Amino acid sequence: MKAHDLRRWASLTGLVILLSACETPTPPTSEPPPPPPKQVGDPLVIKGRELFFKETFNGNGRTCGTCHREDHNLTIDAAFIATLPKNDPLFVAEFNPALAKNFENPKLMREFGLILENQDGPDTFNMRSVPHVFAQRVSIASNPNNRFHCFSDTQCPRTGWSGDGAPGTQDLKAFATGAVIQHFTKSLNRVAGVDFRLPTEEELITMEAYQLSEGRQEDLQLPLPLKSVVAAKGQEIFNSPTQGKCAFCHFNAGANVGPGSPLGQGNLNFNTGVEDLPDQPEDLAGEPNNKDDGLGTPGDGTFSTPSLVEAADTGPFFHNHSVATIEGAVAFYNGDAFNNSPAGQAIRGGADKAINLDATQVVSVAAFLRVINALHNIDELDDMLGAVARNEYLDGEHPEQVIKRSLNDIDDAIMVLAGGRLHPDAVSDFKETRALVEEAVQYPSRRIKLAARAQTVIARAKSRIVS
Repeated sequence: MKAHDLRRWASLTGLVILLSACETPTPPTSEPPPPPPKQVGDPLVIKGRELFFKETFNGNGRTCGTCHREDHNLTIDAAFIATLPKNDPLFVAEFNPALAKNFENPKLMREFGLILENQDGPDTFNMRSVPHVFAQRVSIASNPNNRFHCFSDTQCPRTGWSGDGAPGTQDLKAFATGAVIQHFTKSLNRVAGVDFRLPTEEELITMEAYQLSEGRQEDLQLPLPLKSVVAAKGQEIFNSPTQGKCAFCHFNAGANVGPGSPLGQGNLNFNTGVEDLPDQPEDLAGEPNNKDDGLGTPGDGTFSTPSLVEAADTGPFFHNHSVATIEGAVAFYNGDAFNNSPAGQAIRGGADKAINLDATQVVSVAAFLRVINALHNIDELDDMLGAVARNEYLDGEHPEQVIKRSLNDIDDAIMVLAGGRLHPDAVSDFKETRALVEEAVQYPSRRIKLAARAQTVIARAKSRIVS
């Protein structure tokens, strides 16, 4: 007898109460709320994070987080920009008449994610993408004795795409000061105390502490015992001094040259010929645009080496978003623009052998970069989900917000792996993790237990990727 027939028969025979008693009760959906989360973390980092994402410095409404979005890998691109409301501070040039001309190029910003910069002074400009601020602790220091000019007698910080993104001492504190003057101003007069206020020394120290806390605190140690045969082959090509030659400038897939390099130590600048690529998207748009001359005023054509660990989910690529995919970025080093550049000539080592990877080799190197990016996502997720499972604030952020933000890293891991047809089993784990996190967002009383379960699932995903 079907259930509805049984129910009808029971009602006719006076057995409704008996039948109801036999049905399985629905479990309650409410649980006691979790206890108040614990306040933990470095006070400098907590304060610096708050300033980074909330402080406008009495300017035009922008914060550091206007361009370095916490929910988008501390950067922005055209796809993300398209999701923002019309009154977002990013678009201040479109609704503040004093900034309507020469402060931004709204077309190039919206179509290609490019921001107007005045590195060489107020009378000239170039268009650049927004670099993320992950792993700066291990990505911006350069030995002062290298063959490129340096403005510090202890270390040479390489901030921004050109390595001279900050005035004066060029460190992260100076970078924040320069950002306020460049991007926070109410008018192009840029008068401190009128168009903005300059950060105090205390504020600069705390924001520096926050930025240095983001992402990796040490470099990878390659080779990794990768389980994907394609990614493992890509790692081999990446490290090969005769094939990919990538490790010459990106030792351990980071931002630094390898030890003992005749070029110098730490994070260096190179002219890789990106500016010589034909048919660049922003040029095709027909908008005013200058060739970016890189480091110095006038520039020497060199740009700072970025870390590659975080690359796959922070595209488009290069300082001008000229290449859309990670595979395209790898393939760039096969082309004439790179191989005819000073950097391309230098790594030939006196031999007439340029980088020349076949299509399958390009895919393999890109697969390697996708996999190490997913491992980076897992590390970030482990920090976030671990804090939620312990019911702790993470750098001043409430667990309720941390669990929501973890969805971004989950989606990134799915994107970079599925985009390269890599580790479908791990992709399934990430999807399971996402379902657990969504449930934790919907039901805060279950947040702690669900975060712990999600942390277990991402550990399983990691075991599928690396031994």
